[in-house]
Amino acid sequence: MGDGNSKNTLKINADKLDPNTSIDMEAPEFRDFAKSMVDYIADYLENIRDRRVLPDVKPGYLRPLLPDTAPVKPDCWEDVMKDIERVIMPGVTHWHSPKFHAYFPTANSYPAIVADMLSGAIACIGFTWIASPACTELEVVMLDWLGKMLDLPADFLACSGGKGGGVIQGTASEATLVALLGAKAKKMQQVKKEHPDWEDHIIVSKLVGYCSAQAHSSVERAGLLGGVKLRLVPADENNRLRGDALEEAIKKDLADGLIPFYAVVTLGTTNSCAFDCLEECGTIGNKYNVWVHVDAAYAGSAFICPEYRHLMKGIETAESFNFNPHKWMLVNFDCSAMWLKDPSWVVNAFNVDPLYLKHDMQGSAPDYRHWQIPLGRRFRALKLWFVLRLYGIENLQAHIRRHCNFAKQFEKLCLTDKRFEIVGQVNMGLVCFRLKGSNELNETLLKRINGRGNIHMVPSKIRDVYFLRMAICSRFTKPEDIEYTWKEVSRSADELLKH
Repeated sequence: MGDGNSKNTLKINADKLDPNTSIDMEAPEFRDFAKSMVDYIADYLENIRDRRVLPDVKPGYLRPLLPDTAPVKPDCWEDVMKDIERVIMPGVTHWHSPKFHAYFPTANSYPAIVADMLSGAIACIGFTWIASPACTELEVVMLDWLGKMLDLPADFLACSGGKGGGVIQGTASEATLVALLGAKAKKMQQVKKEHPDWEDHIIVSKLVGYCSAQAHSSVERAGLLGGVKLRLVPADENNRLRGDALEEAIKKDLADGLIPFYAVVTLGTTNSCAFDCLEECGTIGNKYNVWVHVDAAYAGSAFICPEYRHLMKGIETAESFNFNPHKWMLVNFDCSAMWLKDPSWVVNAFNVDPLYLKHDMQGSAPDYRHWQIPLGRRFRALKLWFVLRLYGIENLQAHIRRHCNFAKQFEKLCLTDKRFEIVGQVNMGLVCFRLKGSNELNETLLKRINGRGNIHMVPSKIRDVYFLRMAICSRFTKPEDIEYTWKEVSRSADELLKH
């Protein structure tokens, strides 16, 4: 109990260990284990539509299924494999089922799964170039590949020879916060030049950022984490942030002695997949020297298709742009692509440079620890490289278009039933719909749908109108799955309206 005897006991036990005895799983056993897991994963995904999409368990279900303590002696991997179905699968919500329509998709593909295996094997922490040069350099090239696929302006790309470049963040939430902190650092430097006598806390107290009232909650949270005010600007009747509304908010804050510094333009809102008017808002942001960050977390994947690029018109006005390949581009979580025209504002804001992280090649390649919130980072670029090579641009475009067509299929089915109405426009792979009637009626409908456990959806509410969201999420989805989903919705409505 903290005395010398316990130290002696530890030393005696250590002395008893045979230095020639391995405590690791050896390669032959790993090969068997891994092959068994690969077979399990393939069987799971190929048959995922046969599973109940929502788990039928209660909080705390798992604890009685496991021992109270970890095993003293190692278990065999065969027993671990058996316990996956017994312990884990009863509590899994199957996000990749064609019957899963909640939130937005989270991407999944065999090439990305294999890339994650290699990333796990290399197991580097790529915070500097020297920590693993391939980790950094592949990321630089992959963000250029991806940026070219979206037809981003050249000044966002490292290959252009300018300041710009891309980085893989963990999530769009991180990208929004990183951009905000870069914008904050930039504006504070500008204000200090004009008012050298102002202290930092005075400047920070005057800073104000902007986003649509329809923006994701993570934008508001970035303001909280960044310690600045964030103004929610009302959207128009089509749920879009417009330039005149943004300018009105900026002018009012200027008149009140505040300092506008940051604006988030959302392309594909979570509520309804609405698209803020980037061209208008970006122009206003540039006019008032406000950093414009574009959040296209879900919908950005669609910009690899030329027919959807008109929705990002005005992208040249932005300072930073972000979307999630891990949502809709078949790259497993986490892989959130972010580009900055001038990363130096972020790099300088985050730069803490202890001796043990310095290296001889500093300045010749990005040290991505300065581009993100955490220090550590995995070799995530492997997932992009594998997916882009093993699918190719044409197949990725086909995947996006299929999902958009499935949404149109569901919309048509919905419109054939006079009991239902579509809320807003059907954009990308999302359909917002409701029973004609009260919010309470639609809340009950959703509870009935999810209670049946055959499909899963979540709701949203805009201007006090409650509706259901039907998102196309699975790469396994077929036209007959959409028919199945509609029948589940229709039957639930039948049951509800009979009472």
